[in-house]
Amino acid sequence: MSSRFAVLLYYKYVLLEDPEAFVREHRAFCAAHGVQGRILVAKEGINGTVAGGAEAIANYQAELRRRPEFSDLVFKVSFADAPPFHRLEIKVRKEIVTLGAGEALDPVGGTAPHLSPDEWKRMIEEEDVVLFDVRNRYESEVGRFKGAITPAIENFRELPQVLLQYSEFKDKTVLMYCTGGIRCEKASALFRQAGFQRVFQLEGGIVSYGERHGDAHWEGDCFVFDERMMIPVGGSAARPPAGRCAHTGVPTRNVINCLHDPCHRILLVASEAIAADPDNRLCPECRRAGLTARTADYLGSPARAGAR
Repeated sequence: MSSRFAVLLYYKYVLLEDPEAFVREHRAFCAAHGVQGRILVAKEGINGTVAGGAEAIANYQAELRRRPEFSDLVFKVSFADAPPFHRLEIKVRKEIVTLGAGEALDPVGGTAPHLSPDEWKRMIEEEDVVLFDVRNRYESEVGRFKGAITPAIENFRELPQVLLQYSEFKDKTVLMYCTGGIRCEKASALFRQAGFQRVFQLEGGIVSYGERHGDAHWEGDCFVFDERMMIPVGGSAARPPAGRCAHTGVPTRNVINCLHDPCHRILLVASEAIAADPDNRLCPECRRAGLTARTADYLGSPARAGAR
């Protein structure tokens, strides 16, 4: 493998009695071994994306798995030619992925059954199903399963607010997916609580599906929350982009943040559109509000997607 940096994506819902103590110990280990990335820890479990050299990442996996509660932790591995993170962030949160649906929602006992990538592909090809993307709007714009429903949400916590829009599918077979699986654990429990009768989730998410079936039934790329911004599904050569420029509508995979810092919206804008008009670094809403590249409140440092 020519890539220098290994990237791990992982999560597990499991009771942690003392998240603060775990974070102190884990931060020290990561710092000592040169592991960088973002890790969220809560009483309900852990959610992380980290990167480092081969030895550092091997040590990191061994360190987590030595703990009984993480002994069966599944890591999804990809690679990068440059460091996808430049610092380490480990935080204690109320939830390891924020949905805000209340404590009555059970992301373990109330979650929907998992489908292996093989069974997921078979059901798409042979059964009458509804594909549902629980990721954010800009993620599905970059790439999605063909024909999937893609809610226009900017954050996962907005999903409960738009759920009523999809009541017509309560009696349908709903196949739900996200990047690595963590959001589907909560989203599927939310859908079942709302009365959806047949809900299934893709085991291991888009990443695991791509490892098994490449980009079959997929269009575009997969958005990731690090400096790579997106990766081809299945690790294959990049396919034609599925995304469209927010200003011109031409196909593009160029992801930026709105130049207006208080907005900071993630959007797709073709490089040619920016070259033709620097104001196209603003989202359409900020442009309609009369902002320009000169007047936008911009602090000068490049914004990172995923900061939201």
